[in-house]
Amino acid sequence: MVALTETRDRKTIFRHTKIIATLGPATDSDEVMERLIDVGIDLVRLNFSHSSYADNEWRIRTLRRLSETKHHEVGVIGDLQGAKIRIGAFKEGIVNLVTGEQFCIDTDLPLNQGDRNSVGVTYRDMANNVSTGDTLLVDDGRIVLEVTEVSGSRIFTQVVMGGELASSKGINRKGGGLAADALTDKDRQDILDSVKLDIDYLAVSFPCSARDVRLARELFVEAGGNGGIIAKIERSEALDTIDEILEECDAIMIGRGDLGVEIGDAEVPGLQKLLIDRAHAKNRTAITATQMMESMTHSPIPTRAEVSDVANAVLDGTDAVMLSGETAIGRYPVQAVKAMHRTCMASERRVFNSMSEQRLDIQCSRVDEAIAMSAMYAANHLGVAAIAALTESGSTVLWMSRINSAIPIYALTRHPKTLRRVTLYKGVYPAPMETMSKSHAEVNQEAIDVLLRCRVVFEDDLVIITKGDLIGVDGGTNALKIVRVGHLIEPD
Repeated sequence: MVALTETRDRKTIFRHTKIIATLGPATDSDEVMERLIDVGIDLVRLNFSHSSYADNEWRIRTLRRLSETKHHEVGVIGDLQGAKIRIGAFKEGIVNLVTGEQFCIDTDLPLNQGDRNSVGVTYRDMANNVSTGDTLLVDDGRIVLEVTEVSGSRIFTQVVMGGELASSKGINRKGGGLAADALTDKDRQDILDSVKLDIDYLAVSFPCSARDVRLARELFVEAGGNGGIIAKIERSEALDTIDEILEECDAIMIGRGDLGVEIGDAEVPGLQKLLIDRAHAKNRTAITATQMMESMTHSPIPTRAEVSDVANAVLDGTDAVMLSGETAIGRYPVQAVKAMHRTCMASERRVFNSMSEQRLDIQCSRVDEAIAMSAMYAANHLGVAAIAALTESGSTVLWMSRINSAIPIYALTRHPKTLRRVTLYKGVYPAPMETMSKSHAEVNQEAIDVLLRCRVVFEDDLVIITKGDLIGVDGGTNALKIVRVGHLIEPD
């Protein structure tokens, strides 16, 4: 029901930053899946680039069966492959490119006919979009090629930085500008499959503009989908229209691998901070991803640099941190989650050691938003132990989560979809609660009972309850009540 906790004396300390684990062959057993839940994952990611519908159906069915048994809600993100531009396959499997030698990318060459001299590419119009002098980065920049000539379908290059190159690796142009359509035929089928799988979030890979994100949402809704849209910020073009993209999505994922290749790795840390701040200003959530604890794919402990990377993301205010290959194909998926958890917990002690002054000067446009901001102000200045927010869609707790606070926010709702959706919101914990056919006094008392069962409050603690006069109405939160645990709760 809640993220993993620590207990110090009487007080329970909650992890506010959410952890996303990518599922894959390394997690494909009841035992591993159960242990991931036990160590506190909040969401899982299904990478549609490397999994079949049958694989994902089993994973979601198993996850939800186990999470229901353990009373621990886990959200599901379906991650579209997107139009990542890749080289073709080499007949030998791997070739060695020697620095200083020539290498050709041929858009007309069949994708399975590559050799040490040339290779095909998935982007058939690439020759029309590069020029002499351009720098091409292959395999996350491990191979560097300089374009020396473009003739018809063939792009002639000189190897600036060589090495072993395997089939189907990604290719970018330094500075960006290579952009195929954001949604491929495979993505469109995966959107239909996502609806059948009842995912909670759909992640759109390599969008260049708000239009790409809007199209994905339209296709998702038309297919019957009912979930949030995550825009993965991986291309330099997306940075030019980030505010428009934020208007169209519910969250962003900072994909630091491809983004770092396009804009330069030294630019990524500062940009990470900027994107998190922009997302929060627009009431969107931010996920920090890629290579966070990559060494744990093969090692039982992270490097100190990886721990610092995760810690800095938390200090930047990220809502969630994500593991990819570490859990999907790694040897130590459970240990990777544990390492990320303890790093988040230690960093949050730094984040929450002072009173937040965020958003004191904003003008609210909705009553429920004003209630959410008032609740956070009162909680931070009154010594409140917890907030119980009765919610239909989760919008009230989203606004609350935009304010840095050590005070846990409980989203109390009767809707399973909302319970899973709020798993992405920093500092928000889902708890099922039926509110229909109850008086306001009964609802208030049941909210307190939920917090007592979760061991988040004790006798005489102060609790804030937010709800609407018309219980069960979406967007109707208009009331804030402060109560003391164990004392008679009067009707509103």
